[in-house]
Amino acid sequence: MNGQRQAHCVVELAGEQVWLLASRAVYWPARKMLVIADIHFGKAAAFRALGVPVPRGTTTQNLLALDALLATYACEEIVFLGDFLHARAAHAAATVAAMLAWRARHLDVRLTVVRGNHDAHAGDPAAALGIGMVDEPHQVGKLSFCHHPDTVAPGYVLAGHVHPVYHLRADGRGLRLPCFLLGRQRAILPAFGAFTGGHAVRPGAGERVYVTADAAIFPLPANC
Repeated sequence: MNGQRQAHCVVELAGEQVWLLASRAVYWPARKMLVIADIHFGKAAAFRALGVPVPRGTTTQNLLALDALLATYACEEIVFLGDFLHARAAHAAATVAAMLAWRARHLDVRLTVVRGNHDAHAGDPAAALGIGMVDEPHQVGKLSFCHHPDTVAPGYVLAGHVHPVYHLRADGRGLRLPCFLLGRQRAILPAFGAFTGGHAVRPGAGERVYVTADAAIFPLPANC
């Protein structure tokens, strides 16, 4: 792997320059757009509602991570690639209040959610959040924003759903790292949200893997 630490990698998708961020998001400079997959607001609350003891504070953690992105990158729009809400428990008063307080600080940023499978069960977020809700594929220029990677869409697809991670051995130990999986016609983004888990992937023919670790992102060699 490249030994140089870097916060982003520049790639070209369908003729468009985009940045893969170590913070597990994509930045499209020409559109001043951030793209985020699988934030899963309310997932921990949903587990606690089922009696599963899981940590609190994941909503705050997600919102702070969004704050950090907006403080770093000039942004006019955030596109969420589905699973914005995890379940109906995400409509709990405390969760909604935290999200509304965050939204009040960023009224100048347009928010768009491409509905995913969890959104279908959770329902749309509170109208007061001022979020544009769309179905996949959502096309902007030569890029199509989807939740499911296999969605038939015009242009190059950016999708989530899989929560990809890559198993890598380094320094004599195994690492399980969030990753971007880029192919000829689609890119799958890592899950952005706290407490989301991951699914191990292996690159197929023509696919590239970029792993994130310790606030850095690295392209893997093809034979890694």
